[in-house]
Amino acid sequence: MASIVTRRRAIAIFAAAAGLPLIRPARAATHAVTWKGQALGAPATLILHHENRDKAQRLIDRVVTEVSRLEEVFSLYRSTSAISELNRVGGLVAPPAELVVLLEACRHHWHESGGAFDPTIQPLWALYRDHFSAPDADPDGPPADAIARAVGQVGFDAVRFNRDRIVFARPDMALTLNGIAQGYVTDRVVSILRDAGITSSMVDMGEGRAIGGQADGTPWRVGLADLQDAERPDSVLDLIDRAVATSSPAGFHFDTARRFGHILDPRNGGASAAYRRLTVVAPDATTADALSTVFSLTDPESIRSSLAGKPDIMVDLVLASGEHRRYGS
Repeated sequence: MASIVTRRRAIAIFAAAAGLPLIRPARAATHAVTWKGQALGAPATLILHHENRDKAQRLIDRVVTEVSRLEEVFSLYRSTSAISELNRVGGLVAPPAELVVLLEACRHHWHESGGAFDPTIQPLWALYRDHFSAPDADPDGPPADAIARAVGQVGFDAVRFNRDRIVFARPDMALTLNGIAQGYVTDRVVSILRDAGITSSMVDMGEGRAIGGQADGTPWRVGLADLQDAERPDSVLDLIDRAVATSSPAGFHFDTARRFGHILDPRNGGASAAYRRLTVVAPDATTADALSTVFSLTDPESIRSSLAGKPDIMVDLVLASGEHRRYGS
C-alpha cells in the first residue's frame, strides 16, 4: 500500500535547517532567527537575519498567518480549501484572487511546455494511488485502458477561468497545484519580508528562495539531494536573490518496489524516472517550481535547447545513470 504523501517532491537541503556545515557564519551583530513548520504538506523553513529578535519573531508570525491563509486556497490536504471545493463540484464562483493568478501562471507553463506541465493531472495521480493501495495490486501498474481513461480526463485547455468563476469543461476533472503552489507561497513570503525591509533571508515553503545574500555578504549555500534525509548533498549551489526547486522520483513512490514515482507525464500517463534529481534555479520560486516539473519530463538535449531562450535559468541534474550535468547560467 502506498504511504500517505506529505511532500510531492524532493529536495533542496538548506544548510542551517539540515544541520549541514554549508552556510558560512554571518556577522555576530546580526541575529539569525529560524522557523520550521509545514506549508502545503511540505517541511518549511525560514531563516531570517534581523538585528531585533522581537521584530523578527513578529514578522515570522505574519508569515505563518499568511501561509495558513494560502493553505485554505491551494491545499489538497484541507477539505475546506478552495481547490478541494473546486474538485468536488467542478466549479467555483468568486474564486480567491490568488487561485486565479496561479492558474494564469499554470496556463503559461502548460502552453510553453506543450502540455508537459498540466495541473489537471490529479485524476491520473489518483489512479496510481488507488491501484497500488489495493492489496492485490498488479506490480506492473494500472492497466493500459485505465491509464488511457485517466489521461482523457487531463487537459488544462478544459479549465475555464476568470476572476468571477472557475469551471471544468469536462466531467471528472480535478486539479492539483502541487507542481507550482509551493513556489508561489515562497514568493508571497518573500514579498512580505521585502516589504518589511528584510535584505537577508532564506525562505523555503516547499521550494526555496534567497533574499539577498547572508548578512556578511556571502551567498546562501544550498545542498542538493534526491532525498530529504540524505546525509550529504550531491551538489552545492551558491544563491543570491535567486530561487531553487528540485524534483526527484525518489521523493515518493506509489509502490513498495519503487518502480513508479510521483512524477507522472500528463500526455501519456507514464511515470518518469529519467533523472535521480533535477534542480532549477530561477529568479522566482513559482517559475523554478513549474520548470522543475517540466524538465523532469524533458530529455537532456531538449532542456539544453530550451535554455537558449532563458538566460536567467539554470538546470542542475543527475541522470538515472548517475551522471551529473549542469545547463544554463
